[in-house]
Formats: sequence, structure tokens, C-alpha cells
Amino acid sequence: MGRVPEKNSIVTIMIQALLLSYIITGAMLLLLTMLLYKLQLSEPIVAIGIVAIYIICSFLGGFFSGKKIKDRKFIWGLLLGALYFLILTVISLIVNRSLQESVSNFFTTLLICIGSGMLGGMLS
Repeated sequence: MGRVPEKNSIVTIMIQALLLSYIITGAMLLLLTMLLYKLQLSEPIVAIGIVAIYIICSFLGGFFSGKKIKDRKFIWGLLLGALYFLILTVISLIVNRSLQESVSNFFTTLLICIGSGMLGGMLS
């Protein structure tokens, strides 16, 4: 086990990991949008693409945080996944003004984000 960074440093690392995750999310959503436009993708394919984006971005954020913090990597990856999901939920609430449409997927998405972040942390 490596040396644990200071608390202030951990907050900075987590913010950096979240920013990395959301920059990649934006780029991948833009790519998915272009594919949707060019290839006339069906709704199930787009839904699979969105879930894949959640998995990839949570994993990469967890991997980044685990690499930087170096101690209890899986916990930092799990926390990153939870924060990623929390921000997704807040943005969804702001845009849609409710969670009614996504309640059925709420816990599944939460588990996907947390699990992917934790796996990223573990493999870092």
C-alpha cells in the first residue's frame, strides 16, 4: 500500500477524476449523437450506447482516482461512481424536473456507475 495523500489532495483528485469522466462523457455522447443522425439508430441501440458510456466513464474515473490515491483504491472508485451518478441525477432533475421517466432505471444505473467506478479503482 502506498502513502495516502492529504485530505485536500484527495478532494482535488476526485474533482479531477469527475472532470475527466464528464469530458469523456460529453465526447462520447457527441459521437453517439452523430451516429444516431448518420445511421438512424434505433432507440434500443441508443439506450445500450448510453449505458456503455456510463460504464466506460465511471470505470475511467475510478481508475484515475485509484491510480492517484493509491490506497483503498476500490473505495475511491466506488465513491467516484456514486458522485458520477449523483451529478447525472441532479442534471436529469434540472432538465426534466422529475425522475418519473427514469425511476425504473434509477437503481440499475446507480449500481452500474458504482460497480464500474469500483472496478476501475480495483484495476488501477
